[in-house]
Amino acid sequence: MTVPTGIFDVTQPRPTLDSLKSPADLRRINAHDLQQVADELRAETINAVAVTGGHLGASLGVIELTVALHYVFDTPNDKLIWDVGHQAYPHKILTGRRDRIRTLRQGGGLSGFTKRSESEYDSFGAAHSSTSISAGLGMAVARDLKGANNNVIAVIGDGAISAGMAYEAMNNAGAMGRRLIVILNDNEMSIAPPVGAMSNYLARLLSSPTFMSLRDIGKQVAEHLPTFLKDRAAKAEELARGFVTGGTLFEELGFYYVGVVDGHDLNQLVPILENVREADIGPILVHVRTQKGKGYAPAEASNDKYHGVVKFDVATGKQNKTKSAAPSYTKVFGDYLVKEAQADDRIVAITAAMPSGTGVDVFAKAFPDRAFDVGIAEQHAVTFAAGLATQGFKPFAAIYSTFLQRAYDQIVHDVALQRLPVRFAIDRAGLVGADGPTHAGSFDVTYLGCLPDFVIMAAADEVELANMVATAAAIDDRPSAFRYPRGDGIGLPLPERGQPLEIGRGRIVREGNTVALVSLGGRLAECLKAADVLAAHGISTTVADARFAKPLDHDLLNRLAKNHELLITIEEGSIGGFGSYVLQYLTDAGALDQAGFKVRSMVLPDEFIDHDSPPAMYAKAGLDANGIVSKVFAAFGQKSEPMIARSADVAVSSAFGGVSERKRRMAEALQSSGSSNGNA
Repeated sequence: MTVPTGIFDVTQPRPTLDSLKSPADLRRINAHDLQQVADELRAETINAVAVTGGHLGASLGVIELTVALHYVFDTPNDKLIWDVGHQAYPHKILTGRRDRIRTLRQGGGLSGFTKRSESEYDSFGAAHSSTSISAGLGMAVARDLKGANNNVIAVIGDGAISAGMAYEAMNNAGAMGRRLIVILNDNEMSIAPPVGAMSNYLARLLSSPTFMSLRDIGKQVAEHLPTFLKDRAAKAEELARGFVTGGTLFEELGFYYVGVVDGHDLNQLVPILENVREADIGPILVHVRTQKGKGYAPAEASNDKYHGVVKFDVATGKQNKTKSAAPSYTKVFGDYLVKEAQADDRIVAITAAMPSGTGVDVFAKAFPDRAFDVGIAEQHAVTFAAGLATQGFKPFAAIYSTFLQRAYDQIVHDVALQRLPVRFAIDRAGLVGADGPTHAGSFDVTYLGCLPDFVIMAAADEVELANMVATAAAIDDRPSAFRYPRGDGIGLPLPERGQPLEIGRGRIVREGNTVALVSLGGRLAECLKAADVLAAHGISTTVADARFAKPLDHDLLNRLAKNHELLITIEEGSIGGFGSYVLQYLTDAGALDQAGFKVRSMVLPDEFIDHDSPPAMYAKAGLDANGIVSKVFAAFGQKSEPMIARSADVAVSSAFGGVSERKRRMAEALQSSGSSNGNA
């Protein structure tokens, strides 16, 4: 496909957009020029995302809506909240960040989501869904308590509004009656009749001050009618509006419903939003119909593949996806779950609105009756899985680590406390790159590990993942979880079918006798690199793959503690996880009482790490091979420069002397390599 470029060409001038440095500038232009702004903004968004990658389809779907919102409302005094935030690229361009938009999702660049520290126009940080109405209601109450008069506008997508939290917020907002505007951006779900001239006319009519006033007068008159007439009048009015708008549900929750509005027609959007801005009748929901990928043919034709994109060619729409010799971990999970399900018809798969992101789409093609997408509802997904488990089925709940956090109470009470064999396939473990800290899988080992009788595994490579799928399928007396990183495997040949692992048993990958590196999960390859560098300096290193964070392999730990002078645990998770469990065990076992034995743990630092490439993020976290080598040297009282980059310059201080014969030999080996600066 060749796409007519026109104004999509980055070299083409964008005179109207060039004149806008802030939304205040936008509000000074003639309303007739707004479509030109939208056209240029769409072209700028396409060209920017072509350079950086990111969430394209959703952003293109809200171009006109973004222009209209900033034109009608006095941002940032009026608070504009974007749910999820992945549709906020046009918003970023209009709010003074156009000069940095091609740093989107790059190290040191703009976040791919809204971020309060990035701009005063980002009223609320968001990367998980369904939070905007709750946050907006909080802001509206704060406004009223301060005696202010600004507007609060929450923009929520049709997918995000499927989550229970959105309805909790709407129920609360409706009961409070606070002035709050919710924009329902409907771009996929068939929850309303098709948009047309009549529905646009009705939406404009329903939002007009005259109609709102008449409806309010009608309610006041009805209050003085006999009860049976008042009830009938209310039901008749509700039924009539429900037939033409589909808004009965929102009205029942206490919102004044306006819709359906063509979200790409500025001639409709602007006056309706102006009417809503001036209304003072409590919470209002404006139902806007948009199209993901609007205005860019490849994205319109395949809105799923263009929801999130890598760098692409604007003229053809072809994405520059790098080919890998190894399958992604997500695909390995999907493929091997299918293999297990072929042998066991009790296996079912559950996802929370992420079938392709979790590999459940692969399972669904093979077993459509045994795959369940419950929407953006992680809490429901977990308890739904628990219900299946009570009836003898084997549910696999495939949920990103960062999203599983949303269902923690259900994991505790509905799964762990009842000891139900729900299997959690935890995708995106560890640091995830361009999506940044909101999507990092940093905490799952910590928050699951404190739950009694939970089996927790972490895959070091794709073969281990295949085996862990089989292991989880075989665990039928308690809950289990296995975690794996984003991205591709390391290229190992895959077995025909995974083999169940012995519960709580790790493996030795490389034998040594001085330093023991015990890895949990995807840092094993970096441990092996570090071991190579240490070996070059005479430091004999054992590398072990723990496989299980819980239960721990006590025999392995005892052996390593007995035969090594230094044991270091390495994991791509927060403090309180695997390393903490190992330290607790070794302390209780008395291993730390041994003279000359040291233990260290390497975890993610106690901070949220900004988006960057995964290697850069792990380097910053100190969880790459260089960081591991440095940790070994520091444990023996010695500083070192990055060993992978400079493995020749090594110096040893007198801290090595006098501890043991082995350490003296290691010090001699290190000193023999020499040093150029005495502080390697």
